[in-house]
Amino acid sequence: MSKMLGHPTAFGGALLIVIAWAVLGPIFHFSDTWQLVINTGTTIVTFLMVFLIQNTQNRDSEAMQLKLDELIRALKGADNSMLNSENLTEKELQQLQDHYKQLAQIAQKRLQSKG
Repeated sequence: MSKMLGHPTAFGGALLIVIAWAVLGPIFHFSDTWQLVINTGTTIVTFLMVFLIQNTQNRDSEAMQLKLDELIRALKGADNSMLNSENLTEKELQQLQDHYKQLAQIAQKRLQSKG
């Protein structure tokens, strides 16, 4: 669905619907019903697209996480405890972030002392 609705043809179709709606305005004397049709239609489409976009982002994030996990697993010397880190709690993630921040500061100090 996401590929189909993200295609330029879908945009063209939506544009044609809006143009048809605008052309019909004078025929329906720009009535409240005429306005309600486009408002209701766009509300429904927007509501459904939110779920479609979220689903697409979730799949993309999961695929990216799997690729990163594979890279960690494949590298010698990599910390395999980082695999599956996306399932850690906020507190655990913060602790990891603090740990890596400290490592980065140590590395930066080493570079400054060499330079």
